[in-house]
Formats: sequence, C-alpha cells, structure tokens
Amino acid sequence: MRKLVASTVTEFAHFVDMSDQLDALFLNIAQNCPDGIRGMLDAFFGFLSRRTDFYYGAAITDAKQLVLEQFEKHKTAALNRHKREKEEMKAKEEREKRRRAERAEEALRKSADNDIHSGVVIEEVKDDEEAEEMMKSEGEEKEESAKLSPKGDEESKESAPIKPVKVGPLAEGEEEDEEDKGKLKPNDGNGADLDRYRWTQTLQDLEVRIPIRLGRRIKSRDVVVEFKRRHLKVELRGQEPILQGELYNEIKTEESSWTLDDGLEIVLSLEKVDKMSWWSCVVKGEPEINTRRVQPENSKLGDLDGETRGMVEKMMYDQRQKQLGKPTSDEQKKQELLKKFMDAHPEMDFSKCRFD
Repeated sequence: MRKLVASTVTEFAHFVDMSDQLDALFLNIAQNCPDGIRGMLDAFFGFLSRRTDFYYGAAITDAKQLVLEQFEKHKTAALNRHKREKEEMKAKEEREKRRRAERAEEALRKSADNDIHSGVVIEEVKDDEEAEEMMKSEGEEKEESAKLSPKGDEESKESAPIKPVKVGPLAEGEEEDEEDKGKLKPNDGNGADLDRYRWTQTLQDLEVRIPIRLGRRIKSRDVVVEFKRRHLKVELRGQEPILQGELYNEIKTEESSWTLDDGLEIVLSLEKVDKMSWWSCVVKGEPEINTRRVQPENSKLGDLDGETRGMVEKMMYDQRQKQLGKPTSDEQKKQELLKKFMDAHPEMDFSKCRFD
C-alpha cells in the first residue's frame, strides 16, 4: 500500500512539473502565433496532419470523439477555476470595502471628536483687563515650568509638528531623508535606467525593456520568459538569465505579456495587482528608486478607477496646497467643522475667544 501511495505521489509530482514546463512552451507558442488561440490550434492540428496518423490511423469518428472528450474534460476544469477565482475576487473586494468603510467611519468620528471637543480649546474672556491678567499668568507659569524642567527644550522639539512627507522632485538645496540615501532618482517614466534593462511604471502597470547585445537580431524562439504571480525569469536559450528573481509585488500573469521588438529588444508588460502603490524595483535585490520622488502627474489618471483616481488627485492637491502655504483638504474640513459648530451656537460670543 505504501509503495502504491509513494508511486502515485511521484507520478503526480512528475505530472505537475511536466504541466509547468508545457505551460511555458504553449504560452510561448500562443504569443508567437499571429491569430492567438485560433492560430495555435491551427498550428497544432497542422502538426497532427503532417507528422502523425491522427486522421487516418483510426476511424475519423474516433478522432473527433477524442477531441470532444478532451474539450469537455478541460472545459469543466476551466469553468470551475474561473468560478472559484471570481468568488475569491468578490470576497476580497467585499473585505476591502468593509475595511475602507470602517477606516473612513473611524477617521470621521475621531476627526469630529478631536476638532470640536478636544482639538479646539475655547475660552470666553469677559473683558480686556481679565484677558491681560490671564496672558500674564500663563507667561509666568511657562517661565516657572522651564526653570524646573531642564528638558523643556527637548520636549518642545519632540512635540513639534511632524514634517510631512514630500512627493516630487527635490527642491534646490534639499537633502534626501536618511532612509532614502543611496536610492536612485526615478527616470522620466518613474522607473530606472540600469545596465541590463530600463523600466518604467504607472500605478497600473510596468514596462521593462531589455536590449539584446549579441550584435545580431534574434527570433522569438530564442527567448524564454516565465511569468508567475511573484516571480519573473527572462533568458536567452543556452545562456544565463538576464533577469530572474522575486518580483517587488504581485502581478496578474494572465494580463502580462512580452514581445520581441525588431529582434533587438525584449519588451515586458506587467500588470500590477495592487494599483495604488509604486514599485521601487522590478525584482528584489536590484537597485531601488526613491518612490517618494516619483511624479504622479505622469500617470494616466483617466485610466484609473474612480476611487484610486480620487486618492491620487487628493495627494496631488494637498501637495500643491502645502507648497503654496495653504490648508490641505483635511485641514479645510476641520475649518468647516469648526464653522458649523460656531453657527450651531449663535448664543455664544466667539469674538473674544482664543483658539489654540
């Protein structure tokens, strides 16, 4: 019994390994056939016609039946897989929607509580004499506190506002953050120009261009490209891989492809799974770019879904507002909340109030 189980496991492992190898072969064939799947089927049945006795070795009805049996067999597997993937994608989208709704609700609640109740301190001052006395008293308390606490300056520094993260090119004389030192400046396509290849990206996808330095044109059959959700391999047959390793993030393998441009350049098109973040490299271990210096304007905002486009436009708007010294969208919302609070309490005199 144990031998039978071991034999079955071995055969299954061999089948899986063989399937992976054949998938890579068939994918390469499909990408090189002029009419896609139709061209691939035409080539396959042409092969059966030229090199085998498929059409005359048995009754023609048996040959047709064999084709139909294989069609039905793999049709069922394909439909089941497609159904499962749709269900998983739907469940993932629902989970993400719930998380976003919870975060938005929590942020709104905290924002309202902090801005109206704790974030804004309102004190009513009865007359100018009392106001002057209050300011004098507060000044004396601060001086006394500074004398008693030698760490006053340090605490003041620690409580200073956090410096916002900038996105875009460095201003003249501005230095990189410590964690970003040594990283490459993005090229005009928000990627990098490296020795062996050049890559660019948008929020949706990446393009990798690998020049062929053999001094001659090559053909598609000389190229081996393997796409996996988290792994990439590019090589010329009989040579060391040009690019190989774990991808920076996940890709949609079914939407990714490659072409050979004029026999002199391999062009990879990789579609991202996460369409809300920038990649710092194509394959882990390769030189990284500073993603804080990418240019969001270079992305095609019209191609993004509504929610993602809204987030990117908000980032761009807030960045411009900061550069102009004006309030960001969040700060504007806080001001509106305060105005509504004041409008809702006309019985209170805010003309002599101090806001901290």
